[in-house]
Order: sequence, then structure tokens, then C-alpha cells
Amino acid sequence: MSTHTTTESTIQPDGGQPGETLKVPSLNTPQMRRILASSFMGSAIEFYDFILYATAASLVFNKVFFVNIDPAVGIFASFATLAVGYIARPLGGIVFGHFGDRLGRKGVLITSMLMMGVATTLIGLLPTTAQIGMAAPLALIILRIIQGLAVGGEWGGAMLMALEHAPKERRGFAASFANMGGPAGAVMATLAVSAVSVLPDEAFLSWGWRLPFLLSVALVGIGLIIRLKVAESPLFLALEHKAEERKIPILEVLTKYPKNVIMGTLVGMSSYTVQGLMTVWAISYVVDQVGLDRTGVLNIKAIGATLTVVAIWFAARYSDRIGRRPVMLIGILAGAALAFPIMWMLELGALWMFAIGLFLANGVIQGTIFGPFGAFTAELFPTRMRYTGASLVYQLSSTLGAGFTPMIASGLVLAAGGELWMVAAAWAGAFVLAAVCLLGVKEGKNQDLTAEKM
Repeated sequence: MSTHTTTESTIQPDGGQPGETLKVPSLNTPQMRRILASSFMGSAIEFYDFILYATAASLVFNKVFFVNIDPAVGIFASFATLAVGYIARPLGGIVFGHFGDRLGRKGVLITSMLMMGVATTLIGLLPTTAQIGMAAPLALIILRIIQGLAVGGEWGGAMLMALEHAPKERRGFAASFANMGGPAGAVMATLAVSAVSVLPDEAFLSWGWRLPFLLSVALVGIGLIIRLKVAESPLFLALEHKAEERKIPILEVLTKYPKNVIMGTLVGMSSYTVQGLMTVWAISYVVDQVGLDRTGVLNIKAIGATLTVVAIWFAARYSDRIGRRPVMLIGILAGAALAFPIMWMLELGALWMFAIGLFLANGVIQGTIFGPFGAFTAELFPTRMRYTGASLVYQLSSTLGAGFTPMIASGLVLAAGGELWMVAAAWAGAFVLAAVCLLGVKEGKNQDLTAEKM
């Protein structure tokens, strides 16, 4: 059953004459609206939980779970638990991707959302190290791993449910709803922590930080209501009815498309390098080292995440016109050029300069790269292994780009005697590598998703 209808908009066709237009199918149907809402809300809720942990790791966990040690070591240990969740994400992508490619997208997405909600709620109820000793940080690590597994399975399925229902001419934009959900969840998480951060330090560290974690119960309930009403992917149903033997998806991905995995991962790392640096490490740096106001910094972070949503919207729509590669390349080149200026802005120690740096990083750089990234990854793999392949690329990108970045940046600052030039150099180097890899991957805008090979 088709989920899209005839056109309501026009675009300039590839190679067309000025003034010539091409009709494109609409996404404005009841079923498609429900699918896009599910993709957006599911991703937003999962990333609310995941980014909430990252924000708490920057401001709370080193004071609650890693106590009686040097503060620099405490924040390093807190970021290490953050990295553990990112390490689990590729495994979650493989496991959930396997069942999503074999059994269907919908059931896997419901399971991932329930896992994330339970883990996040338990973190909000977790006793501190002062109360139960080393069992507290160990339990924190276990729950963080569960979070990582859950979010590892969420994005690929949420993105594919939208992309595989959408017409070819709109699939870049449709896929971006899962991408927009991520920063939208970050906005919710940041504002939730900002709201409780106005409490006195004693109250904030005692019970205030727990409230945003407990809010996850209500958000997951809303997400499940929407998700249960969404139909299964039509491309998966068409594949399910074929008689050919179904192989193990991860083995097919790694043996038949290793170049796509490697190149796609290195491209995606650029966006996540910015996220790890500016929304996790930089928050800790400007609050603890520079001394900027905690609530003000969190509010700026929330505005930055909102700008990311806006940039994703426009970048994804434009990628349906000119292609994924040109749009993403603009963001990558901007990132390489702005690495040193943004680090300089952090060192100046003014709240407004931090805001400019964060807005450039989240809006101009991350949003422009991330907008087309969902469609970019999906178009690297055929339907029978698309959930696994796209999830693996995305989750490896996030693990390598954001999972270790705060920890690495902290070490580079120590090595540079407190200066940030080494962080800027590592950032710029990662983006140059991403640009080279992007140019080595073929454009997928016009790819036939029903093809047996990509």
C-alpha cells in the first residue's frame, strides 16, 4: 500500500533548463505523517536519554560517582563511562540490525525504546558511591551499556522506516526526521538539566539531577503510543515475500561492502567529532576550567541544538536536489576551516564567544553534514542488509567521533599545558580525512533502493 500521493511541490530537475520544473510526490498523507512523527519522536526520546547522560557526565557524575580522587581524574573517569555507552552502540546496531533485517523494522524499534527507557529511569534511581560504594559506578557502567545497545538499534530503524516509505525524490528529507530527532532530544535533555541546575549545588547534586532521568518514563510512554500505530516498511515486506535464501546480514555487509562501511564511517565521524567536542567536552571545559555560568552554558547548548535541527531540515531538503555529497562537503570544509577559530573562542572565556563558537559548530557544521547523512548511509546498502549496514556505519561514526572525543580532548589539553591548539589540530585533521573519504563514495541520490547490489 502506497504511503505517498501525487505532487504538491516542484523542483529543478537534474540537467533541466532554467524555469523547467519537475513534480515530486508529497509526504503529506496520514500514514506518512504518522511515520515521520514516529521517526522523529522515537529518535528524540532515545537521544534525550542518551544525551542526558552525556550532560550529567559533564556536570554531575564526577562529583557523585567518582569521588575522593583528583578532579581531573574524576572528570576523565566520568567521560570514560560516557565512552562505554558509545562502544556499545555498534554492537547494538549489529544485533538490532540483524533482527530488523530478518524479522522487520517495527518490532525492533519498540524493543529498543523500552530498553532505553528502563535503563535511563534506573540511572535516576541509582544510589551514590557514598551510599553503596563501588557498586554505584559499576551499576552506572552496566546501565550505560544498555543505553548504548538500545540507541544503537534505534536510529537505523527509525531512519529506514521513514526512508523506505518515502518516494525517491523525497527520501533524503524523509530520512532526516530521525536525524532531527537527535538534536531535538538534546534540546529537551539540556533544558531539563538547565531547569534543575538553578537549584543550590547541594540540592542539585543530591536529588535535582535525577529528575530529568525519571522524566524518561513519560516520554517513552508517548513514543510507544505513536510507534505502535506505524505500518511495517514496504521494502522489507516486498523482500520478505521473496523466496531466495536470507544470509546473515552482518557477514554480507562486511564481506561485500567493506569499503562502504569504512568510508561511510570516516565521513560520519566528522559530524560526531563536533558533537563530542562542543556539546560534551567544551561544556565541562568552560564551566570547570574557565568558570562560566553553568545555567547560561546549558541554555546556549539548547539553542545550539535547536539550530542543528533547523540546519538538518534545510540540508536534507537541498540534498534531494543536488545530492548528498555536495551538501555534506560544504559542512566538512567549513568544519576544517573553523576548528582553530572556535577553540580560540573557548579560550577567551566569554559567554557570548562560547555561544558563537557553539552555534557555528552545531548549526553550520554539524547540521549541514548530518542532514543528508541518513539517506547517505542507507543508499550504501541493499534492502536485505540495509538496517545492519546503515546502523553499523552510523554507530561506528558516533563511537569513534563522539564517544572518545571528550576523553581525547581532555588528554590533549593536559599534553598542551592547558592550551587548546592540539584539540583544534586533531579536529581539523579528522575533517580533512572525512573530505577525502566523501569524495571516494559515489552519489546515492538517484540510487534504486530495490536493486540487489549497490
